[in-house]
Amino acid sequence: MTADDNTIDDTAVEEPPEDAADLDAREGRFGTPGPPLDRRNPFMIGLLGGLGVILAYAIFLGVRNAASILVLIFIAMFLAIGLNPAVTRLRKWHIPRGGAVAIVALVVLGLLVGGIIALIPPLVTQTNELIKNVPDYITSLQRNQTINDLVERYDIVAKVTSAVNPGTVGGALGGVVGGAKLLFGTIFNTLTVLVLTIYFMAAFDRLRESAYSLVPASRRSRVRLLTDEILTKVGAYMVGALAIAVLAGASTWVLAMILGLAYPFALAVVVAVCDLIPQIGATLGAVIVSLVGFASSLTDGLVCVVFFIIYQQIENYLIYPAVMRRSVKVSDVAAVVAALLGVALFGVVGALVAIPMVAGIQLIIREVVVPSQEAR
Repeated sequence: MTADDNTIDDTAVEEPPEDAADLDAREGRFGTPGPPLDRRNPFMIGLLGGLGVILAYAIFLGVRNAASILVLIFIAMFLAIGLNPAVTRLRKWHIPRGGAVAIVALVVLGLLVGGIIALIPPLVTQTNELIKNVPDYITSLQRNQTINDLVERYDIVAKVTSAVNPGTVGGALGGVVGGAKLLFGTIFNTLTVLVLTIYFMAAFDRLRESAYSLVPASRRSRVRLLTDEILTKVGAYMVGALAIAVLAGASTWVLAMILGLAYPFALAVVVAVCDLIPQIGATLGAVIVSLVGFASSLTDGLVCVVFFIIYQQIENYLIYPAVMRRSVKVSDVAAVVAALLGVALFGVVGALVAIPMVAGIQLIIREVVVPSQEAR
């Protein structure tokens, strides 16, 4: 064997060169992809973090700018949930859902229109007279030495007179424009809530089933039972809150009639509307009624103050918890604490959802959390 025999013939083992088509198929049309980006790279961390902050701020701005509309939508959904038991009751009488929703909507609309027709004319008349006579009431309050000292110290007469009777054309025009904006804004918000409530009632079952479809099938039946129970408690809460407000207004009307106070109907309506705000609403109405009572006489004012102090204690700690315990099945302490926290955190909307939310939380704790802890 010679050295030439040990030499490998390169031409024999060398593969033929690849053509352009084979090279594109193996490496891709634009070359071989590079390695993936390193997510731990400081630049990537800063970029993604900055984009997250910008997105969060954009969401915040969107929610803030649409806050008023979102509140209306929330109120409409709350009303639809509260009225849905009436629709369900009508459907048990073999009435189609569209017809049941139409009947409930017409009843609500009829009550609203009837209430406006019966309420607005005397309320506007008596309220206007009350506003016109506010300076005279303040003057009559000055007969009491203690109140007179407060009036003189803070110059209440001049402030009230200037507020009620603007001295300039611009002030009067501003008052007219502001009143018109308030009136049309209230009408628009009321119509918006009414229309949205009807839509939500009509699509209630579809929306509920769509929400249930997002729950895993293994848990769907239990979630359905718990959610339906919570929705039932919302309707019961609305009925209970309305009954408490009507009771407060009726009590105020009886008191005003016994004492012979001016504008008893307007005062009763103010107290009833204010009393829809749990715990603190009655205080707002009590201040107005007590001022009118003091304007009539010192004795009437003191009677009003004593009456509302006693009534508020009875309502806050006896009537309200008893009604909520019977309708929503919430403990007395939970009802009082939830109402106070709801008003302090979210105002009127918080007052609306506080009690049903506590009822829902209690139901979930009792039926889900506690059994889960016991099973461990």
